[in-house]
Amino acid sequence: MRRRPDTLFTPAFVALTVSDLAYCTATGALLGVTPFFVTGPLDGGPAAVGVAVGASGVTTLVLRPLAGRWADRHGRRPLLVGGASLLAVLVLGHLLVTDLAWLVVLRLLLGAAEALYVVAGFAALADLAPAGRAGEALSYNSLALYVGIAVGPVVGQALLGSGGFAAVWAGGAVLLAVAALLAARVPETLEPVSGPSAAPPLLHPAVLLPGIGLLAGVAVVGGFTAFAPLHAARIGLDAWSTVLGLFGLVVVVCRTVFATLPDRVPPLRLAAAALGASAAGLTLVAAVPSAEGLLAGTASLAVGTAFLTPAVFAAVFSRVPPSQRGSAAGTASVFIDLGLGGGPLLLGLVASAGGIPAAFLTAAGLAAGGAVLLASRPVAGARPDPRELR
Repeated sequence: MRRRPDTLFTPAFVALTVSDLAYCTATGALLGVTPFFVTGPLDGGPAAVGVAVGASGVTTLVLRPLAGRWADRHGRRPLLVGGASLLAVLVLGHLLVTDLAWLVVLRLLLGAAEALYVVAGFAALADLAPAGRAGEALSYNSLALYVGIAVGPVVGQALLGSGGFAAVWAGGAVLLAVAALLAARVPETLEPVSGPSAAPPLLHPAVLLPGIGLLAGVAVVGGFTAFAPLHAARIGLDAWSTVLGLFGLVVVVCRTVFATLPDRVPPLRLAAAALGASAAGLTLVAAVPSAEGLLAGTASLAVGTAFLTPAVFAAVFSRVPPSQRGSAAGTASVFIDLGLGGGPLLLGLVASAGGIPAAFLTAAGLAAGGAVLLASRPVAGARPDPRELR
């Protein structure tokens, strides 16, 4: 059976990471421009913006587990290349949109294509990582997400100003075509299984408990990023954008400098500590209504965020055989989607009833609960048969 190389930065790993960067940049551009498209040419209101932007999340949530099973049965490469190619076509299809209904249809299809690309990418990333370095691989690869989401809206605004919405759709399609071309340079990473094997589970049981911790961490970050700018303005921090800028900077620095940490310590213990840092930061933000308290708490939350996802995925991928990594990635992605959608909703309800500091305290309690749950698990756990590992 083919052995994985000991080197992480192989041509395939670099191609996959740069492909993710192109995809995330295009996604960031669409995220920033789509609300203006809805309220401008389509003459919609805030509710229409919510429907259009949120439509893709519906199909993404539903199809991620199915995409994971498909990736384990038929390979990662078809979903990577096909998902990115379909995304490029669908973004270009925005040129033909003249009403909200058609935009919603396109956004639903975009969510399906995203599910294919992202789940296959996670599985391929774990396949490409040298043995015991899945957390490090994710730490470096995830930089593409943060850079792309930061740069994408800037690219979208520049294209909108120079050539209107048509330039944004065309530019996004080009970026996604680049993502597809780079994905095509990633060889098939799924190893054939000799003999009969059970079908990969639709929702992988090895992910369920770590996934709850991941859900808690993602939910509190989603809620924090939604309300931190408002909180900053209310306590007199005029440069509210520095809060999110600091958050992103700390995450990038931690994931770069400490990229190997999730593979050198028990990953669920690291994930529990990360949630503890998030809880401490959110408590500080709520308890100290000042710029200093907000910035210090943001830094602590960012440290927790930096380590949580790599640690959870390192724990998950160390406990599933290679033939089930797609299923595991699809299941973990469901928890991410639930956190991103549910966090702002939950904290929004709390903020409406008791104020933004109360929402941050609720988020701190959620993170602390996740930390206790993960810390209560034994360090040792079942691991895949070594004969299945490359």
